[in-house]
This record gives sequence, structure tokens and C-alpha cells, in this order.
Amino acid sequence: MIPAGLADALDHWLAEIRGVGGLADKTVDAYRADVAGFLSFLVNHEGDTIGRAALSRLTLRDMRAWMAHERARGLSARSLARALSAVKGFVGWCAERDGFDPTPVLMARSPKFQKKLPRPLAEDAAQRMIETVETLAREDWVAKRDTAVLTLLYGCGLRISEALSLTGADASLSDTLRIRGKGGKERIVPVLPVVRQAVSDYAASCPFDLSPDQPLFRGVRGKALSPRVVQKGMEAMRAVLGLPASATPHAMRHSFATHLLNAGGDLRTIQELLGHASLSTTQAYTAVDTARLMEVYESAHPRAR
Repeated sequence: MIPAGLADALDHWLAEIRGVGGLADKTVDAYRADVAGFLSFLVNHEGDTIGRAALSRLTLRDMRAWMAHERARGLSARSLARALSAVKGFVGWCAERDGFDPTPVLMARSPKFQKKLPRPLAEDAAQRMIETVETLAREDWVAKRDTAVLTLLYGCGLRISEALSLTGADASLSDTLRIRGKGGKERIVPVLPVVRQAVSDYAASCPFDLSPDQPLFRGVRGKALSPRVVQKGMEAMRAVLGLPASATPHAMRHSFATHLLNAGGDLRTIQELLGHASLSTTQAYTAVDTARLMEVYESAHPRAR
């Protein structure tokens, strides 16, 4: 049980970063769980009577003890790095208000981990996905719906949640589309003619009323289309086309970015199109290109063996 003073401080910190930082609800929930776990560790480590003053007494040894505890219970290096970042943010926030030096906490080094690279599809595989999805549907309007969704993911680089958040007001797409992404961040993405046509074909055949305030993409019973339906469709297509398990709806977004980069697109523009808050996130796609280049080199160059 976290003492009331610390729990109250945690609530205030989360409310502030939610409002000022515009973070997504899932991110805020993850931060809450991370910091709550740290505070629970402190309670067991120092006793159940600790308050906010205990944060000013934290040492680097305390931080290492907590990190060792988390690793021992099976937390991955990636998850621990995120938890440490949250703890540093919370303690730093408390330090500003309570007037203590947070240096021992801020000095704790994040565990090293291998960042996962995006796993895009080859250009022909992405195209085959879009061409094949309509053949798996039992009804014509469903075939057009699934084609429109995948075309949006690949043609505009949308997340599946962004595509499924469109409403009937978006049925007649213009040259651009305003998307509200993670953390409520808005961006404008260009809409290719092929994307507009795919969405228009679906809207014209959909048997349900696509009112401006209602979901654009519908399930067979008329309710909002579930992401799981799209995921299952991709699973079926993987089996038909012999593609790897990495061929998911999100892989279409990765493919959008990677294929733009390969065609000469600059990172800043791709960052804006994807809605990444940090350029470092977008730079992962350059690593994908380099990794593929090295694979070709090592398999083809006569001196690489």
C-alpha cells in the first residue's frame, strides 16, 4: 500500500504530464504502474511510514537495489528502462516542489537493450496484401471495406487505431486528411487518388448509414469495425501469400515509411507524416535500410565469406 502523501503526489504529477505533455492514456497508465511499483518497493525497503521526504534520501544504491529487484522478478531491460524514465520524471517533479537534490536518482543508468527495428514488407508484398484482401471476403462491401482500410494504412501511413477512428464525415476524402494521433497530436497527411477511390468505393457500397458523427468503417452487424477483425484478415492473408508473422496491420505503416525513405524521402518529412514526436523514432527506418544493405553485402560480396 502506497502512503497517502506519495499517492497524492503521483496523482498530481500524472495529471500535469497528461495536460501539459498531451500524453496518450495508455502511456499515462504505464507511467502510473511504473512509479507505483517503485513506491511499493520503497515501502517494503524502508517501512510503511515513509512519505515524500523519503524521496530526498534516495541514494544510487537504493536505485540499483530497486532495479535489481525488478530484473529478478522478470522485468525486461526495455520495460525497466521505461520504468526508470518514469521514476526519474516523478522524483524530479517532486524535487522541484520540495526543494531537494534529485541527482542520485537521475544518475541511475538505464539498462542497455537492443532496440527492435521496424519490420516492413517488401513493396510487392504490400501491394499483394491490398490486392488479396478483397478475395477473402464473402460480401462485396466487406471486400471494399478491407481494401480501403489497408490502402489507408499503406497509402497514408496511418496506425490502425487512426484509420478506424475516421467517421462518416471522412467518407469523401479531399487531398489531405487531418489525423489525431497519439497524445492527441494532430497532423495533416496527403491523400493519394488511389486512397480516395478505395474509401469512396467502400462508402458507396456500405449498407449502413454513414452519418458524419458515426464510425466510417463498420463490422458486418453495423457496429464500429474492430481492430481484431483487421488483424485476423491479415493473418489469413499471411497464410495465403506465405508471408512472415511480422506482416501485421502496423507493418503496412512501417512499409509506408520505409518505401518513402528508399525513394528519397527525407526524415523530417516522414517524421511529420507519421506523427512521431521525436526524430529519433523515425531514424529507426534508416537502420532498417542499413541492415538490409548489410545482409545483401554479406550474402553477395565474394570477400564477405
